[in-house]
Amino acid sequence: MTEQQMAESYELSISPSHRAWQQFSRNRLAMVGLVIILVLWGATLLADHVALHDPYEMDLENPLLPVGSYGHWLGTDNFGRDVFSRIVWGGRASLSVGIVVVGISATIGLILGVISGYYGGWVDTLVMRITDLFFAFPFFILAIGVIAALGPGLRNVMLVLGLVTWPEYARMVRAKTLALREEPFVESARAAGASDMRIMFYHVLPNCLGPVIVMATLGMANAILAAAGLSFLGMGVQPPEPEWGSMLNEARMYMRTAPHLIVVPGLVIMLAVLGLNFLGDGLRDALDPRMPTGR
Repeated sequence: MTEQQMAESYELSISPSHRAWQQFSRNRLAMVGLVIILVLWGATLLADHVALHDPYEMDLENPLLPVGSYGHWLGTDNFGRDVFSRIVWGGRASLSVGIVVVGISATIGLILGVISGYYGGWVDTLVMRITDLFFAFPFFILAIGVIAALGPGLRNVMLVLGLVTWPEYARMVRAKTLALREEPFVESARAAGASDMRIMFYHVLPNCLGPVIVMATLGMANAILAAAGLSFLGMGVQPPEPEWGSMLNEARMYMRTAPHLIVVPGLVIMLAVLGLNFLGDGLRDALDPRMPTGR
């Protein structure tokens, strides 16, 4: 057996998940993104042990301490609260926004997209016109308008962002469903007497999950940025609750006297978004069957 034949035999013998992990692990930027996200998530989940101070504890005798100060290695804010502790605890809110928003938008988009693509006709037309209506409004302006009506707060931010970002998932799943509904395995399921619901959610939908996972990863980055932007405008998490965007809002008045109050939360937001983008790009390459895996 030649070397090429051995390589082809090996490729056929490994599972798709193993093949995807091989492709993903060869992508250095994807692994960097994975490490960044794991570190950030680990720090927030273990905030009780990682944070050195209570994020709400004020020390009015030591406000605006610089980075590297004794006992406060990322300094303190204008109320003497430890910046590192607030960054760690604030990550729970910021990173949770990404997961909840993607969960809401992906669920709505998956359901409407597969129904639209499978049935076609007036159902498809109705769903696509609704998505066009959402796309006609700038997403951030629409979110600000709805939150202004509902009131500020983390729960409303997550709900609104989830409800205004589902059309992207719906369009992608619809396009994938249109291609899959004529495939032989779908025709076989239909001939075997499977119901439309079973065909859609047990045969078609699982084959749409690859690109959805990639879009969800990138969508988490966009949700974190949007939530931070809304909090910066005073429409998201309200003080004294720690959150990266609200920390930027609180630090506006001290940009010159204590620049670390702006730089530190900004860098953490940048790292989280960068890590998720690297991770999303790596997943896109790993889950694309057209990408070569090599030996």
